[in-house]
Amino acid sequence: MRYFLGLVLVGLAYLLFWPVPVDPVAYSPPESQGFIGDFAENSVLDKLELTNLPDDQSGPEDIAILPDGTVYTTSMSGILYRIDGAQPIQVDQLGGRPLGLQTGPDGALYIADSFRGLMRWTGPGALETLVSEIEGAPVIYANNLDVARDGTVYFSNSSDRFDPETMGGTKPTSVLTIWEQSPTGYVARYSPESGAEKIATGFVFANGIALSPEEDFILIAETGRARVHRLWLTGPKAGVQEVLLDNLPGYPDNIKAQGDGTYWMAFASPRVPAEKLMPYPFLRKVIWRLGPMVRPAPIHRGMMVQFDGDGNILRTLQDPDGRLGITTAGRVVGDQFYVMTLDSPWFGRMPIADLP
Repeated sequence: MRYFLGLVLVGLAYLLFWPVPVDPVAYSPPESQGFIGDFAENSVLDKLELTNLPDDQSGPEDIAILPDGTVYTTSMSGILYRIDGAQPIQVDQLGGRPLGLQTGPDGALYIADSFRGLMRWTGPGALETLVSEIEGAPVIYANNLDVARDGTVYFSNSSDRFDPETMGGTKPTSVLTIWEQSPTGYVARYSPESGAEKIATGFVFANGIALSPEEDFILIAETGRARVHRLWLTGPKAGVQEVLLDNLPGYPDNIKAQGDGTYWMAFASPRVPAEKLMPYPFLRKVIWRLGPMVRPAPIHRGMMVQFDGDGNILRTLQDPDGRLGITTAGRVVGDQFYVMTLDSPWFGRMPIADLP
């Protein structure tokens, strides 16, 4: 009996006091309204044709179009692929963990690498680091980006606390960051002339970035709070930040400007039931000590949302059965609509004629 009580006490001591990296912040999220109204359930994404990356690679997170019309993505292991043909073709080995991709006015491919910072690629073997630190601190979780016509690069850093390179990759690090709810994500701006500077701070997992066609504002997906911000860059409201979309039914990921004033945004997951525990930091720390089997995790239920610069929802495309895995980005390229994924071995595409 004494032995049993000892085990119980050791177990309780572990659950109550064992050190863990997470230091939760109390937060009371608004109750999700679910998939109703503008977000009513459908199965349009069932029409996607899935294309596997070669050699058992996975994780085609984002998509970029170079000036010659070629289309690129990357894998979790840092391979760069051209994907506008029938099958992906390896173009280069970049290393790191590339996430956001965007072409600049100079024809180069700009990359938000979650392990290394902001990168620039101009051809096989020609990869350079543009930003690896800001204000003396390393950029530890570069996530998404957009490039202005003058070459200025805007990019998000999801967390200033947790480094995905040392914490098991981007997926577990994103779960940890959102479970903690510490507002250490930020958005930065880089130009060759002035270097890099933060322009917006205080986000719980800053993610997707997209400029308006006039480049007078930038959209910022705050994954951990299920909302999208609009930060004005020029004009009478320059410097003003406002919530454009709030209490979304899912956690927003990459935002891709389409050039016509509309944007496609992916939901990485629906809102999870564990949000009910957000007001209770101590309990969340206890749950983290219980291990991966009981910690919150993304739910496989793909979704793409098209909206305009005023926050009007235009279309929603869904994969309620979770066939795709975790959806991260979407973009129209020519007559095809592409949908990218976080850690699946495939991306999807379908003719835009099949879009509702």
